[in-house]
This record gives sequence, C-alpha cells and structure tokens, in this order.
Amino acid sequence: MRVFAVLLVGFAVEVTALVAAYGAWGLLPTLGLLLLGGVVGSVLLRREGARAVAAFSEAVRTRRAPHQEVADGVLIAAAAFLIILPGFVSDVVGLVLLFPPARRVLSRRIARRAEERERAMVLNVRYGQHPMAGGVVVDGDVVEVRPESSSDRPELT
Repeated sequence: MRVFAVLLVGFAVEVTALVAAYGAWGLLPTLGLLLLGGVVGSVLLRREGARAVAAFSEAVRTRRAPHQEVADGVLIAAAAFLIILPGFVSDVVGLVLLFPPARRVLSRRIARRAEERERAMVLNVRYGQHPMAGGVVVDGDVVEVRPESSSDRPELT
C-alpha cells in the first residue's frame, strides 16, 4: 500500500511540475528541457555504469566482497529508470543518484536499515515470535484422537 501511495504522490508531483513548466515557458522549451535531461542523464549513466562495472570487476579480482559496488549498481539502475521516466522531478532525483557521494550516503542508510531489520527479526525469532505469523510459536506434538465406535461403548439399560 505504501508503494502505491508513493507512486501516486510522485505522479501528482510530476504532472504538477510539467504543468507549471508549460505555463511558465511554453511547450517547446518544456519539451527541450525534458529531452536535454534525458540526454545528459544517459551520458552520465553510461559513464557511471562503466565505472561501477570496473569497480565490481576489480573487487572480484582482488577477492574482496563487492558490497559497495553492488549497491552502486542497483542505485545506478534506479537512476536509469528515473531518468527514462518523463518528468523534471524524476530526472533531478535520477541525476542526483548518478553522483557517487549521493550514492554512498544512500547506500549506507539502506545498509544500516537492513541491519536493523535483520537484528529485529533475529531477536523476534530468538524470543519465540515468528516474523511472518506475527505471533508466538508454540512447540508441541500432534496426538491423534479416534472417535469411539458404538461397539466399544457400554450399553445403558
């Protein structure tokens, strides 16, 4: 539900920005800025993507875990998606994601949040709460109970 709300708000912001740009500059300058953002974004995307692949290859070659390189690759892919979408706000966010300092800050925040979630799940499991069920896990045995047949019951007279 959160993702849908974020997408809906993002769409409303993009449409508002496009209408405001059209009202301020007209149709041709607005389209020109959208195309310019796409071209600049694709050039930066190609450059940063090549850097990320080279850094990943170097990390693998030197046999160290490529955590930061993988995070950079995912954020660069997100930036590419945002730049491809038509709109000024998504272009700006995508361009910001293409700059290495912004990616580093964001990837650290994502890693820290993932560690906190993992720690919370481990504690929940350790103290008897199942993370998926949201309740307490009770260990027990299954006992079969067979109904009595009429021949096993004593007859009442």
